[in-house]
Amino acid sequence: MTDAGTHAALPGPSDGLLAELEGVYKDIHAHPELSMQERRTAGIAASWLRQEGYEVTEGVGGTGVVGLLRNGDGATVLLRADMDALPIEESTGLPYASNASGTDRFSQATAIAHSCGHDMHVAWLMGATRILAENRGAWRGTVMAVFQPGEETAQGARAMIADGMVKRFPKPDVALAQHVMPLSAGQVGWRIGTMLSAGDSWEVTLFGRGAHGSMPQKSIDPVVMAASAVMRLQTVVSREVAMTDSAVVTVGTLRAGMSENVIPDRALLRLNVRTFKDQVRARVLTAIRRILEAEAAASGAPKPPEFSVLSEYPLTRNDAAATQKVVAALERQFGTERMHEIEPATASEDFGLFGAAWDVPSAFWVIGGIDPEKFKAAEQAGKLDEIPANHAPDFAPVIHPTLGTGVEAMLAAAGAWLADGAARP
Repeated sequence: MTDAGTHAALPGPSDGLLAELEGVYKDIHAHPELSMQERRTAGIAASWLRQEGYEVTEGVGGTGVVGLLRNGDGATVLLRADMDALPIEESTGLPYASNASGTDRFSQATAIAHSCGHDMHVAWLMGATRILAENRGAWRGTVMAVFQPGEETAQGARAMIADGMVKRFPKPDVALAQHVMPLSAGQVGWRIGTMLSAGDSWEVTLFGRGAHGSMPQKSIDPVVMAASAVMRLQTVVSREVAMTDSAVVTVGTLRAGMSENVIPDRALLRLNVRTFKDQVRARVLTAIRRILEAEAAASGAPKPPEFSVLSEYPLTRNDAAATQKVVAALERQFGTERMHEIEPATASEDFGLFGAAWDVPSAFWVIGGIDPEKFKAAEQAGKLDEIPANHAPDFAPVIHPTLGTGVEAMLAAAGAWLADGAARP
């Protein structure tokens, strides 16, 4: 067993480091990069790690970066931060707001913004890696800092694993990660077991027969087919999922035609599903396919719909023992009043794939990023749903105390394993 003094050995970020990290954060926020295109951000992370004495490997799974800091015998702890931004136009009005644009994975021109907080995650991990490097006497073991691409498209973790990550780097004893969320800044949310939902995204093409808008009898209208299907899909959750279970089905894209007087020959849907149980997931996906195929048949479509998978996220399940160890460390760091057991969230993550690839426990928790006064006012007014959340164009965490809290949390959690090594005779 280790004592509280051993666990407290890693210092928090100094004012100077916080100021430096704030500058890095604002720079990355102003220069966001889409999934699997994070070359600039990866370069910043790799350069930082090299300066701190880490063994750095770039280009893992495309743009991923892995840094190793070996410091004697002890546990190996994987610390992960995701780097990618979203195809969203930012509306925060911040002086460091993004004006970036680019081309997304569908070859479409788009604005780009860090509307999920991954820029904050990068800054957190950079801060933690420096403090670990500067305080080698306080811990023993190996730190594996992972700057991951492509979380928003569920490509990044799989790409790094497919690139031989399990064979190329030491097996960790635990995988740890954290995410900024719309909780009051300075607060930490945790949960044992299912933390985040599974996520599935599909692209579906519905086929019709094109004609002039003045002669609909000559057409098989895919717009009507798609509209009917979208409405029918709303019944999957309301009529095919038990009230004791939960699921979300969202059609985020419906695209058909170019002209108001031309009936097109096809329509495209992109949809997203979130579930917490494997059985519910299977039932919902089966129902979606059945409804779309039936609508096509009912419309007399010339051929069945075509389905393609855009992304698949596993359930994020927190290992009980690892999470209890993290929570104990965070309670020592912050006190119980800043720690909150939360309900499962319908967001999804690919972080769990790292733990699964090595067959090691993982723990994932969340850090609040909303100005405490604004959060309190919204809570008192019953308007918490109006607070900008991740993926909203006006979402941006308040820098302080979010930045410092995240660095301290990552160090405390990692220290629960690394400090054990330092305490050994």
